[in-house]
Amino acid sequence: MTYRIDCLQYANWSEKIFRQMREGNVDAVHVTIAYHENFRETVLNVEQWNLWFEQYPDLIMKGRWASDVAEAHETGRTAIFFGFQNPSPIEDDIGLVEVLHDLGARFMQLSYNNQSLLATGCYEAEDPGITRMGKQVIKEMNRVGLVVDMSHSADRSTIEAADLSERPVTITHANLHTWQPALRNKRDDVVRAVVENGGMMGFSMYPHHLKGKSDCTLGDFCAMIATAAERFGAEHFGIGSDLCQDQPDSVVEWMRVGRWSKEIDYGEGSASAPGFPAQPDWFRDNRDFGKIEEGLRAVGFDDAEVAGLMGDNWHRFWEANFRPAGAS
Repeated sequence: MTYRIDCLQYANWSEKIFRQMREGNVDAVHVTIAYHENFRETVLNVEQWNLWFEQYPDLIMKGRWASDVAEAHETGRTAIFFGFQNPSPIEDDIGLVEVLHDLGARFMQLSYNNQSLLATGCYEAEDPGITRMGKQVIKEMNRVGLVVDMSHSADRSTIEAADLSERPVTITHANLHTWQPALRNKRDDVVRAVVENGGMMGFSMYPHHLKGKSDCTLGDFCAMIATAAERFGAEHFGIGSDLCQDQPDSVVEWMRVGRWSKEIDYGEGSASAPGFPAQPDWFRDNRDFGKIEEGLRAVGFDDAEVAGLMGDNWHRFWEANFRPAGAS
């Protein structure tokens, strides 16, 4: 059995999007439920998702384990797995790592764009690496089965996390820096550190991380994936689209600024007010995953490699890493 998995979306969720997931035969999605939220605010987001699971049981289900992907596939639904783009939900309390895993969290970034209590974000001028608390939190995440995500972290912090972690770490949504030199994209030494320790990386369709941005072609995107596969092995990669469908532009300000600044952080977009760029025409929403499969075949991937890149590689990784250490 093969699966179609997207390892990062932050959409403005609605019945429309849930139905599009089903039209696109998407078996599982890792959804962001916290950017800068504290623990209590994150719990409120869990409550909202529980309500959606109750309202749309024929479309979506809560995902906790890799086996839930198979259940979703067999019952014609999409399994939703929770993750955080910042460690803010654990506040300054390492005990909340296990509590949040019990609530369904399966991924946590050690930093967003800034320095956190755990690691350095990619927008900081200096990167001192993983902090003392960060080392302890990585150990606890390894113990309970909360996957370390370094998507927005700086280079040294990411390499150190990959080396310190006793379980593989991820970059759930980014592209190759050699292909498009955005701050968020990953240099080869960073990718190598992650994959050599058994980790995985998901490729992003967020336009600021694409060559040509919104005008990036499907051929260019898939050629980049082919380059990554040639350098590091196709088995280490999947999709992490970073789809922010139907979000108002005001949400970009929340993503980049949160509550830490009175000034607007324009990020890697335009110098005007932040807003969401237009998606490339070959990936507007969840119904377009089939186009990516076609693009991967067009650049020379065989059926098994395409299946891996579209979801089977993530599924294998999830099987090994969502459960507590030592659990069968």
